Amino acid sequence: MKPVKVGIMPYEQYKNYTIGIARGQIKPKKSDPKIWFDSIETCMQVLSTHNLNLLKLIDEKKPESVEELARISGRQKSNLSRTLKKFERHRIVDLVQNERRKKPVALATQFDILIGREHEFDHKPVG
Repeated sequence: MKPVKVGIMPYEQYKNYTIGIARGQIKPKKSDPKIWFDSIETCMQVLSTHNLNLLKLIDEKKPESVEELARISGRQKSNLSRTLKKFERHRIVDLVQNERRKKPVALATQFDILIGREHEFDHKPVG
């Protein structure tokens, strides 16, 4: 799996960036981050060593359900569900509906984190 670019951008700036994209005023570069966090602290909470190990486990063992992942990871299902929902919100994991269960699928296991480069994402208007 190729590393996914992660960007750190304050919420207001990110909001303006995404609104600009939606309005067609900004054209994102192919090299722009695909995952965004509003602070270094939030990024480090989601991408902690403990959580990175969980992502590797999902990628390597390919569990068929959250219950199976809880069993093989040794994590409580309730805590695991919260972590997986955070991952899903940031498009790091997909929770695929499989009959009555959700199957966690890792979309990324390696990350290139870009910090302090907000100016690189100040795109010129399209047109």
